[in-house]
Amino acid sequence: MSGDGLAGLDPQRRAWVSEAWRHVTDERLRELLVGLVGIPSPTGDERPLAEHIAGTLASVGLRAACQPVDARQANAWARLEGDGTGPDLMLYAPIDTLTVGEESEDVPWIGPKLREDMRPEATVYDDLVTGLGASNPKGHAACVMMAAEAIALAGVPLTGDLVAAFGAGGMPTNARPGSDRLNTGQGQGCSFLLEQGVWTDYAVIAKPGWTVSWDEVGLVWFEVTVHGTHTYVGSRHRLPYDNAIARAGEVVRHLEDWFAEYAKRHTGGTVAPQGIVSSVRGGWPRMAAVTTAACTLRVDLRIAPETTPMRVKREFSAAIAELKDSMPDLDATVEMILAIPGTSTSRESWVFRSAVAGWEAIEGRPHEAARGNSGATDANILRGRGIPTVRVGMPKVAEAPFDIDFARGMNTVSVKEMQKLTRHLIRTAVDTVTRSRGECEPAAEPEGATA
Repeated sequence: MSGDGLAGLDPQRRAWVSEAWRHVTDERLRELLVGLVGIPSPTGDERPLAEHIAGTLASVGLRAACQPVDARQANAWARLEGDGTGPDLMLYAPIDTLTVGEESEDVPWIGPKLREDMRPEATVYDDLVTGLGASNPKGHAACVMMAAEAIALAGVPLTGDLVAAFGAGGMPTNARPGSDRLNTGQGQGCSFLLEQGVWTDYAVIAKPGWTVSWDEVGLVWFEVTVHGTHTYVGSRHRLPYDNAIARAGEVVRHLEDWFAEYAKRHTGGTVAPQGIVSSVRGGWPRMAAVTTAACTLRVDLRIAPETTPMRVKREFSAAIAELKDSMPDLDATVEMILAIPGTSTSRESWVFRSAVAGWEAIEGRPHEAARGNSGATDANILRGRGIPTVRVGMPKVAEAPFDIDFARGMNTVSVKEMQKLTRHLIRTAVDTVTRSRGECEPAAEPEGATA
């Protein structure tokens, strides 16, 4: 069952939304997307793409800018001014890709070779487009661009400003090799955008998942260093032997079981926070004859919005202490090296109510919240700074002439689904930035209640 997408709007806003929708075409969406995919934008090197986005939006009459963070990294934003009587809304999408698209950095960790979808080159299969980041984040960024362009071309008279913003450094990564700055990921582009005054009353972030999400997990990274004895293979049978790498394996096995129990304890609302051991560091690859005195494991542990980083630090440390109690000879230390709290927006907030009304009008049925989520986005940065924010996106492509694994899910998008998301963004935007602040503010949460 589906609706016409206009239910609940008054006649004037129906006309404005319909006129903006008229400018949304498959051809234009595909053109925008192919342009984004074809410009590499790994975390830390988004500036060429930001310049392209700003130029594209400026060419259709928006006031647009590339906002440099440094010589290699930049955000982009564009603004449609209202008359100042209404609330401002930000449509936001990150623009960096999780992997790089070059064998030198991605192989063998992504697999034995780069498939076509893992490269920054778009390939069109009828309704589908593949290429590095074609769905997440670039398909979503293209929808934000299309929504802003369509509203501008429709000439909708705005009361508040509509801001389309595109953030660098949105992926959960630290700096890549060769970077001059360590803080290139983890939402730093979004944070810089806000610090530099690109601020609104409400925000909608376009990221995967065809639902309106009002909360999401945060993340904490730990390093667990397992200590052992540095020795030589020729003396293993003659000297004390305590292999840190073998000990680390015991820690990994313990944590894999503990992660499952942790997720059960913290599942609630729409989130089911997960954990993984992501990497192992220890020893001299050039010198296989000796053991290392230390082996370090890196852990990503997701946290529910109501769980503080310090609470989960103590819980995680207790898990390692439990293992040490059962293995008296184990010497392991824990350090928290990154923390981004989870956040939530009140479901009484205007932006949530408007986005849900749009979802229900398009689907022709009551809103269905997605459960069991463990993904984090720049929505945590927006909400953490006090901007009520919801997340809306596209579902992962399910039917394709190839198998859909994690990478292809990130790198494959349906233009049909882009149409639907763009229409939703337009409706939510028009429903918001054509009102007075008084129409929206009474239901908005008090300042500081969103974090």
